[in-house]
Amino acid sequence: MLSTKDLSVYYGGIHALRGVDIDVADGKIITLIGANGAGKSTMLNSIIGLVKSSGTIIWNDKDITGCDTKDIVASGLVLVPEGRHVFPNLTIDENLSLGAYFRKDKAGIKRDRERCFELFPRLKERIRQNAGTLSGGEQQMLAVGRGLMASPRLLMLDEPSLGLAPLVSKMIFDIILEINKNGTTVLLVEQNARAALEIADYAYVLETGTLTMRDTGKALLNDGRVRKAYLGEG
Repeated sequence: MLSTKDLSVYYGGIHALRGVDIDVADGKIITLIGANGAGKSTMLNSIIGLVKSSGTIIWNDKDITGCDTKDIVASGLVLVPEGRHVFPNLTIDENLSLGAYFRKDKAGIKRDRERCFELFPRLKERIRQNAGTLSGGEQQMLAVGRGLMASPRLLMLDEPSLGLAPLVSKMIFDIILEINKNGTTVLLVEQNARAALEIADYAYVLETGTLTMRDTGKALLNDGRVRKAYLGEG
């Protein structure tokens, strides 16, 4: 469904991604874990076209390397960025509408809006409220909901639990599972390695721009090196 081959990114003299190869299979949850500065967000931003990269990005058998972000999003590949980036002076309703900006299928937009409210009933309760007045957890719900309004085939999530209370974080991971269950493939970047690996079908470990490990989520969760480096054990 999605693959990168020899993906590299430079920020000036800094080699942020070093020939990274990943594969995201249709219908799966794929997780990318690593420490701060490992290049995880750079990876997602390069795939979506926000960061210039070398190498090859294949999406649904098409080379999208260097394509415009708007065209990538319109093709069904969507990023929910780190930090939420909701539009604070617009209402929940308006933020969701912007998620469907490239769509013309009114019936499908209506269906997906209702689906968002099923996943996030709190958003429906506050539909006319400005996004800037929401709590951090509510803003994260809105950011995910806005991403879903683009009708993604593959949803990329960058640190969705960052800064959230444990109960809210757990709810976000439950919703990721529900989104995947309903047919959307997920590529998840997450510092909460334990929670991410627990829901992942397959996972990659990124260290200073280089992939160092890859295996099923369960296998990495039980790997001593991962447990020591990312789970605070041993």
